[in-house]
Amino acid sequence: MSTIKKAKRFKKSKAGTYLSIGTSLFGAVSVVKQARQARVDHDRLQLADALISAAAITTGVLILVRELRSMSSDDVLAGD
Repeated sequence: MSTIKKAKRFKKSKAGTYLSIGTSLFGAVSVVKQARQARVDHDRLQLADALISAAAITTGVLILVRELRSMSSDDVLAGD
């Protein structure tokens, strides 16, 4: 199996989804730093950028959590 196929399969796995959530949350650390610095500098444009970035990260994490839940519901032993 090629490396690309292995990577795609990992991306769709539970472990890959957890890793994606972790990296998204790690990105939130820099957004928090950016927002704090913008508040100190009274820079509204930087603050707006930080808020929009935070919204994008939040949306991405929520989509990944939904995908993770759908993986769990596909389990044979799970009831509907």
